[in-house]
Amino acid sequence: MTLWTASEAATATGGTPQGDWEASGVAIDGRTVSVGDLFVAVAGPNHDGHCFVGQALAGGAVAAMVSRDYNADLPTLHVMDTRAGLYALARAARMRSTARIAAITGSVGKTGCKNLLCRLLSRAGRTEASQGNLNNEWGAPLSLARLPRDAAYGVFELGMNHAGEIAPLSHLVRPHTALITAITPAHTAFFRDLEEVANAKAEIFEGLEPGGTAILNADTPHIECLEAAAKRAGAEILRFSRRAGDAVLIHASLDATGSNIAAEIRGKRCDFRLGAPGAHWALNAVGVLLALDTFGVTPDPEVLAAFHPPAGRGGRRDMGGWTLIDESYNASPAAMDAAFRVLGLTKPGPGGRRIAVLGDMLELGSDSGRAHDELAAPLEASRVDLVFAAGSGMRRLFDRLAPDRQGAHRPDAAALAPLVTDTVAPGDIVLVKGSLGVNMKAVIEALERCAGAGG
Repeated sequence: MTLWTASEAATATGGTPQGDWEASGVAIDGRTVSVGDLFVAVAGPNHDGHCFVGQALAGGAVAAMVSRDYNADLPTLHVMDTRAGLYALARAARMRSTARIAAITGSVGKTGCKNLLCRLLSRAGRTEASQGNLNNEWGAPLSLARLPRDAAYGVFELGMNHAGEIAPLSHLVRPHTALITAITPAHTAFFRDLEEVANAKAEIFEGLEPGGTAILNADTPHIECLEAAAKRAGAEILRFSRRAGDAVLIHASLDATGSNIAAEIRGKRCDFRLGAPGAHWALNAVGVLLALDTFGVTPDPEVLAAFHPPAGRGGRRDMGGWTLIDESYNASPAAMDAAFRVLGLTKPGPGGRRIAVLGDMLELGSDSGRAHDELAAPLEASRVDLVFAAGSGMRRLFDRLAPDRQGAHRPDAAALAPLVTDTVAPGDIVLVKGSLGVNMKAVIEALERCAGAGG
C-alpha cells in the first residue's frame, strides 16, 4: 500500500519533488532501507544521511528527501531541512489518520508493554507500533511518518534521558491514551532525584487529545506528581496496582516461563496465562489490559499466553543443552532485580548452574557505586551460582561476592566474552544483562557462535 506519493510528501513538507514516485515506507538509515522506502537524509550526531543517498537508492529506496542539489535524474524531494521535513511528514501522517493512538513511557518496561499492547490491538484491527527502540527525537517522528493511512490503532513508545524531551514528542503523537509503566532509578545522572524523573515522564500527558486517558502505576514512587500532571492536562486518570485501583493484580503464580494471573480490570475479573516470566511482567500486563480497555477491545487469551519477551529484553533460548536469557539491551537497578528474580525461578538442568553475566548500569551519576553494591543481595536471594562482570561499576559488585561465586571480571564485555564461553556447560542457565553502552551483545554473539559450533 502506498504510504506517501511524491505530491503528498511535497504538500506535507513544503518541498519540491523530482519524479512521480510512490513510497511504501520511510527510512533514515541507509543500511536498513527496504524496497519502496522514502529515504530521509537526516544529519545525525555521527553521520550525514546525504552521504548515503546513492546507497539507499541502490538498496531499493524509491526516492530521497534531501536538502542539497542532486542529479536531476534522481527521484528526490528537496526541502530546506530534512529533520524538519521528517517532523512534517509525521505531523501530516497523524493529521490524516483516524487511528486510536496509545503512547507509553516509563523507567522500565515500556518496550515490552508497547509490544504486548500492539499484539492485543492487532486482533481488533490494523495496528502500527514503533519498531525496536525508536522512541527518541528521531525514532518517534520516523515511527509516526510510517503510520499507514488505514491503521485502526497506533502504539508509540516515548523515551528520554533529559527533561523536556518527551513533551514535544507527545504533542507530535497526540495520543488518546498515555501509559506510564513505573518510575525507578534510571538516567539519574541527568536528574537531581526521582521526582524530577517523574516530572519528565509526566510530560507524556501534555500532548493528550481532548478527553484523553492517563494510565498510572499506583505502586510507583511519586504517584502524586504523576496524577497532578495528568490533571493539569485534563486527562481522565486510571490507576493499576497490586492493591487497589481501576485495574488490580489480584494474584500471579510465577514460574520460569510465565505467570498464571488473576486480575480485575474495571470491575471485571480476568484470569489468563502470560508467556513472559516475572512479577514485573505480571503487573505491566495489568496496565496494558487497562489501556486496551480504554479502546474497547477485549483481550485475547491466546495472545497473552503466546507473548514472550523480545531478544535483549528477557528473550529465552535453548542453546542446545543450556539456556540463554538475553537481557543484553539495557539495565537499571529495578530491571536488574527483576532479571535476577526470573533467573531464580529457572531451574538448571542436571549438574547445571545459574550464571549471571553482568555489565555496568550507566547514567546513574553519583548513585552508581551504591546501586552496583546493592545488587549483591538480590543475586544472593536468587541463588545465582556464578557471576561474570564487565566494567568498573560491576567490579564493585564482583569484589563483594564470595570467591566461589566469582567467575571473572574484565574491563569490557568483549574481553569477558571468551571467559564466559569457556565456562558454560550443559544444564546451565545463563543470564546476560547490562546497559546498551556496555555492549553486552558481544557476549551474546560469542555464546551464539559457541553454541553453533557445538562448544
